[in-house]
Amino acid sequence: MPQKKDSKAFGIYNRILILTNIEVHAKRDLNTIKTFGPKDVQIFTSGATAIDYLSEHPVDLIFCDSSLNDMSGLKFAQTVNANMSGRPLPIIMVTLENRRDHVLDSIAAGCIGYILRPYSLDTFEKYLILADQLDSYPEIEEMELKEAQDMVARGNFDEAIEAFEELISYQDEAQKYYDMGCQFMVQAKYGKAIVSFKKAVKINDLFAEAYKGLAEAYKNRGDMESFKKFLRRAADVHAQFDNLEETKALFIEILKYDSDTPNPFNSLGVTLRKQGDYPGAIHAYRQALELTPDDENIHFNMAKALYFMGELTDASTEIVAALTMNPEFHEANKLYQRIHGQPWTPPKGGKGKVRAVPKGTKESAKDIGP
Repeated sequence: MPQKKDSKAFGIYNRILILTNIEVHAKRDLNTIKTFGPKDVQIFTSGATAIDYLSEHPVDLIFCDSSLNDMSGLKFAQTVNANMSGRPLPIIMVTLENRRDHVLDSIAAGCIGYILRPYSLDTFEKYLILADQLDSYPEIEEMELKEAQDMVARGNFDEAIEAFEELISYQDEAQKYYDMGCQFMVQAKYGKAIVSFKKAVKINDLFAEAYKGLAEAYKNRGDMESFKKFLRRAADVHAQFDNLEETKALFIEILKYDSDTPNPFNSLGVTLRKQGDYPGAIHAYRQALELTPDDENIHFNMAKALYFMGELTDASTEIVAALTMNPEFHEANKLYQRIHGQPWTPPKGGKGKVRAVPKGTKESAKDIGP
């Protein structure tokens, strides 16, 4: 197979691993990869052997089959990414498995792509380019981070602080891309979901580094209180990354086992609330209301999370919304009484009616547990 030297994918990855225990797959993948000019390609049939290799050799990209001699491709991806600090190693699943659950599990394991066999050269090329784009994102922000770090090294602490503060003013970008990933999961647009989750991870990493740089600048300027403050912020950002990863895994499990639920964001919120993650639950409920704003169960669920947080005014607003939509909502009336000390009375002429659940679908999840 001749090399495609005019391709955008040519030469962008030099060190590549192929993992499969099927000889014909290994030959096919090797011939395809060579088309794009890598300098070194290693083939492994054992996941454990490949992991040992990774501990001693730098690798740019991994193509992993679903079947290995000693473990599944999913287990390999989970093991590798669980032991990578910060950014997961780029792994693309190349497989005959066309089951939705396997695609979802691959996303949960941190894979950045999913190629179904038999594949075309164009498909393979597209994923190489996509992997490179994900790895280089966000270039401009990373350049600004490097410039700010250089300012600290040169002793220009005031300028560095200004540069770092400008960077961290865009921190909500990580959450935005995470939310986009969840929306794409609901729509079964798995390729776009992978891209969005990957961007969220990279942006989160960048902001952690920005907070650490800001802390260092304040330390060198003699402001130890600000040093400690922004070092804690850096730790918080890393904790947020772990929380996003855990939440993503929960979201994927909900889609796998309760895919016919009307609103998976609501189901996710219930799960997070029961785990004690009230801010995460409220965020999920807000996403749920974007999809189904007239669902009284979601307003009730949000009110319950707010109640446990001690946000009684906001809890009251949500519980009144639920009762206005459904005056016969007994659990909501009980929560209203807990907040106000008396039963809810509908306003004159404002009595609503019970929302009809479409035939053939489940009622949305209601958080009535402890």
